[in-house]
Amino acid sequence: MLRKFMLGSLLALAGAGPLPAAPEANVRCTLKFTMQGWSAFYKTADGRGTIDCDNGQSLKVKLSAKGGGLTVGKSSIEDGQGRFSAVGSTAQLLGTYVAAEAHAGVIKSAGAQVMTKGEVSLALSGTGRGVDLGVVFGAMTISL
Repeated sequence: MLRKFMLGSLLALAGAGPLPAAPEANVRCTLKFTMQGWSAFYKTADGRGTIDCDNGQSLKVKLSAKGGGLTVGKSSIEDGQGRFSAVGSTAQLLGTYVAAEAHAGVIKSAGAQVMTKGEVSLALSGTGRGVDLGVVFGAMTISL
């Protein structure tokens, strides 16, 4: 019985024509952003940015980062930059990325990290001000 159902389903699917192809991952995008935040065992930061893509599209976005771990401090990122892996559409860039990071800085600091969301990766770098020290596991959400 199950065998007949599976065979019938395959035949119906074959008769339905080809499935639509996924968009080709050929759009390259960058992110410029600023963020401010604090941490005391729990880290939070919020910011704004602009995503610019080589297909001419541009998005103004909100950033929200949260995490926990052994961390303490207050900081800001003033000249943040990010580079996304190639995507098929800018809609794939929105959502929550996860990361693990280590950081240290006094007065001026710099850092870099890589975050992922499914098949999309985001490499971040930036310079900032503040005092921070710790190890954090967290997530950053990019939204409109």
